[in-house]
Amino acid sequence: MDQTTKHGILHEHLRRLIERELAPHARLPAERELAEQFGVSRMTVRQALERLERERRVYRVRGAGTFVARPAITKGIELTSFSEDMRGRGLRAGSVLRSAGITAAGAEVGFALGLSPAEEVVHVSRVRTADGVPMCVEDSWLPAAAVPGLLDGALDGSLYETLLVRYRISLRRAEQTIRATVLDRDTAALLEVPAFGPALVVERTAFDQRDRPVERAVSTYRADRYAFELEVTRPG
Repeated sequence: MDQTTKHGILHEHLRRLIERELAPHARLPAERELAEQFGVSRMTVRQALERLERERRVYRVRGAGTFVARPAITKGIELTSFSEDMRGRGLRAGSVLRSAGITAAGAEVGFALGLSPAEEVVHVSRVRTADGVPMCVEDSWLPAAAVPGLLDGALDGSLYETLLVRYRISLRRAEQTIRATVLDRDTAALLEVPAFGPALVVERTAFDQRDRPVERAVSTYRADRYAFELEVTRPG
């Protein structure tokens, strides 16, 4: 049996152990214990653990060992709200409202929404949570003329559902950009993760059933718990 086969067997054993028996943050056996149990080298064990770490199934703490990571939340390319994403995964979506008010669109938001910089928009800033755990900091801007009275209602649920129920606005498509960033201290504190850690910034302009731009959103996701899945095909 070669090292590649040994590495694969060990990886599969640990993957099943994590999925079926171990709770998040449970400690895995030490490298020495695994090497003795499976009759493999420490290097083979280390390779299996590194693969699990790349898959975000485990995380390592220097001097303490390897621990089971919370399952990562993945999102496909469908235009769905944060609340819909969480419900689809059996998680309870929540919001912590940071601020909400009416302001001038400004150059960037105005351009995205087809407004002049002086026109009014509703700006809603929230921390979105899954089962009470912060997942992202979300800022949304909407043309004030399209959503009169929005600030008079609750803003702790799905904004997309509110647009549909209260204003008959159905979002059908979006132009979206995803980029990597490093968290500043303030955003890291909101997400309850260390400062200067990795994050994903999603910039989105969503369009309604008449193909009018209705929402400009910038969301910063903690990279240790959130991932985007894309299906790609070759042309021809």
